[in-house]
Amino acid sequence: MISLILSIAALVLGYLLYGKFVERVFGPDSSRPTPAVSKADGVDFVVMPTWKVFMIQFLNIAGTGPIFGAIMGAKFGPSAYLWIVFGCIFAGAVHDYLTGMLSIRHGGVGLPEIIGIYLGNGIKKVALVFTVLLLILVAAVFVYSPAIILGGMAGDGSTSAILIWVFIIFAYYFIATMLPIDRIIGKIYPLFAFALIFMAIALLIGLFVKWPSIPELWDGLANMGPSVGVKGQPIFPCLFITIACGAISGFHATQSPLMARCLKDEKLGRPVFYGSMITEGLVALVWAAVSSYFFFDGGAAECGSDLTAAAPAVVTAVSKSWLGVFGGILAILGVVAAPITSGDTALRSSRLIIADFLKMDQKPIGKRLYISIPLFIVTGLLLWFNIADSNGFNTIWRYFGWANQTLAVFTLWAATVYLISSKKGMSYLISGIPAAFMTAVSVTFILVDKVGFGINAATAPWIGLATFAVSAAVISGLKMRHDNKLKDNK
Repeated sequence: MISLILSIAALVLGYLLYGKFVERVFGPDSSRPTPAVSKADGVDFVVMPTWKVFMIQFLNIAGTGPIFGAIMGAKFGPSAYLWIVFGCIFAGAVHDYLTGMLSIRHGGVGLPEIIGIYLGNGIKKVALVFTVLLLILVAAVFVYSPAIILGGMAGDGSTSAILIWVFIIFAYYFIATMLPIDRIIGKIYPLFAFALIFMAIALLIGLFVKWPSIPELWDGLANMGPSVGVKGQPIFPCLFITIACGAISGFHATQSPLMARCLKDEKLGRPVFYGSMITEGLVALVWAAVSSYFFFDGGAAECGSDLTAAAPAVVTAVSKSWLGVFGGILAILGVVAAPITSGDTALRSSRLIIADFLKMDQKPIGKRLYISIPLFIVTGLLLWFNIADSNGFNTIWRYFGWANQTLAVFTLWAATVYLISSKKGMSYLISGIPAAFMTAVSVTFILVDKVGFGINAATAPWIGLATFAVSAAVISGLKMRHDNKLKDNK
């Protein structure tokens, strides 16, 4: 528990100190009109209150990542704490903040446009396809996981009960994707965000009351997975793929531009973009600690479950056992709402990204339908594979995890080029170091994991070191080339 307290304190200090430093590096300017003001259209560009934008951003990026990811990541042991804290402060929050602010500076454009501006049109086209595919994967997995929980809560947990909820959630996705952002998203998301935050606070209080004997950082950082049935997953790179949304997630870069179109002042970027990522990290820390208790200190037996329970089952068992009927329902609804609300904004982001690429105005509903209908057909087909194949969800989730972190790589490289080209000194390192590290993680994972090339896992550290070194050399080369151009122009 001491490790948890220290980790929470580190995240708060990270926001107050490093978040302020990152803000100073970027240099927000209140005198510049934001896209929400200059391009207001009543559909996607809409000024909303800051507290509401924060709650929507938090819920959009949260999904099941900081909960399910932290539950699975806790099996690696106390090293999960370190990744959540350092990943969140120095990588994830920087990633989300720079994406949101660059979107504001470029008129509210989506992620592929940002990547194209700084990495070129060729990379932009790759990123466009990659981003849309990732968002469709997000929508598919974030229909199925809440449908499982709801099927168990409001049904018998059978396939037919789950399918009913799949259709209901899918119908909601379509409506939320089509309507102006302040009609549904702006009204109900803050309530769902409150439920998610309430769940985290209630569980944190439960941890302090119980004060369980969970593994601490000084007990060692070795992979504890084999003791709970997880084998063949080395901490590097698997931990950094498993815990994504609680530390850094490429999906967030597709969501920040949505809220960049709703902020009235650039200086609100730090509390909204950096702050929501820190808040998500706090949620992930709570679930990592709860899961450590579940897996390593008898929590599973106390909750009437077992060590082989999947993440949704852990959520249900812990919430009901710790929070009672009302608290359990509210907590589970928070967990259900998080993926649902991330899924619909994933499809909304897809629509806007494709519209940006096609230069298609989205104010007419007919043009929204023109893009949305094919998106929903493809998502439905992927979802059917999810349901028809008993292992479909696990397979898609692993590809989603890799694609998610690879998209973060694209984003961090774009942010690094921006900082090299527009800022002085060593400021580019705030995104350059995370860019090199996440490149190493993504490349190593796809080479050694079973869903990739399946190379001997013992080579993972060496592949990671080599990839990091090459990435760092490329970033240094970009900086030197930029500095030489400046000298030549003088």
